[in-house]
Amino acid sequence: MENMFRLADHEDFFSRRCIWVNGPVIVGAGPSGLATAACLRDQGVPFAVLEKEDCIASLWQKRTYDRLKLHLPKQFCQLPKLPFPEDFPEYPTKKQFIEYLESYAKHFEINPKFNEYVQSARYDETSGLWRVKTVSTSGSNRTEVEYICRWLVVATGENAECVMPEIEGLAEFGGEVMHACQYKSGEKFSGKNVLVVGCGNSGMEVSLDLCNYNASPSMVVRSSVHVLPREIMGKSTFELAVLLMSWLPLWLVDKLMLIMAWLVLGNTDKYGLKRPSMGPLTLKNTMGKTPVLDIGALEKIRSGDINVVPGIKRFSRGQVELVNGEILDIDSVILATGYRSNVPYWLQEGEFFSKNGFPKAPFPNGWKGNAGLYAVGFTRKGLSGASSDAIRIAQDIGKVWKEETKQTKRATACHRRCISQF
Repeated sequence: MENMFRLADHEDFFSRRCIWVNGPVIVGAGPSGLATAACLRDQGVPFAVLEKEDCIASLWQKRTYDRLKLHLPKQFCQLPKLPFPEDFPEYPTKKQFIEYLESYAKHFEINPKFNEYVQSARYDETSGLWRVKTVSTSGSNRTEVEYICRWLVVATGENAECVMPEIEGLAEFGGEVMHACQYKSGEKFSGKNVLVVGCGNSGMEVSLDLCNYNASPSMVVRSSVHVLPREIMGKSTFELAVLLMSWLPLWLVDKLMLIMAWLVLGNTDKYGLKRPSMGPLTLKNTMGKTPVLDIGALEKIRSGDINVVPGIKRFSRGQVELVNGEILDIDSVILATGYRSNVPYWLQEGEFFSKNGFPKAPFPNGWKGNAGLYAVGFTRKGLSGASSDAIRIAQDIGKVWKEETKQTKRATACHRRCISQF
């Protein structure tokens, strides 16, 4: 075993506590990681889940606003092998979704190792194993651990970290500036002029929430955006699109969706919300850009309660200058500028993942790489896409696991500092 780890960073290996994981290591305890763990549990495969925060689903628990609900009906958001409770509404609240995830983890006996920040993960060709280095801090104590495993599942997802744009003069603005991940409600912004930068689902919903607390939001719309009604004739727009796509080509479904959106919402162009030339579903599949599902913001835009403005030229003290020359007095700025993958910062691998932190192969082929590397939650198809990947990954690993456990078990000698715990 000692020869197995004869590497350039040999000394670093012996300075860390080493843990052998008898199964895959899953990085991330969000919905994607939980779904994969549950499916592995169903296959009888042991695993370890590493989570940098102190709770499961930290994005939902710590970085979402209070009024948030699932944008899609619950049947499209439930994780494998355990549906939502029947008494949950069609669009569960943030609180209900967190309750569901916590009961999900408890049901499948998923116990992540919290506060384990993954510094690096790389495949050791000499041993044929993955080496995952973590650091955790508790008060003044700092603990470094290296997990050794055969399979690595990347479940940190599409929204691992906030995108903070660099805008001229923002540092001199002087008022409060926050990312949408820090926004909870519009209560403290009552009576204030707030600039919301971004017009996706978060930007629209934050602007709507600000209106409900008597703030005056101006929403920056730099580029074209598809706005669709959340429901059409009492039917979920997403559900209707899925139904149509089972019978019709994508381009035709896009045409039908736009016609129905026009009938329900009217012409959004006249409100400063110009539609892209590419259809909403095609745009989602090719560029990963999600259409906005309107839950009331458009009505506030029509009434003038939400002011739609073009791109930003620069900030100055208490003001913002727009690209059209208009100057607005503002008290606060909320950056609804989205999220990105953090995979390139810690995964030392260049074949499976691209530089943007997403698998190079498009859905449905982006879940499996080489040498026991897997990805879940990068499909740009929400929770249903993550569930689909989780099932495939568990079946793939489970097949190998079951074949090998049928054979005579070999005694594996471990170095005395390599503790087998999983």
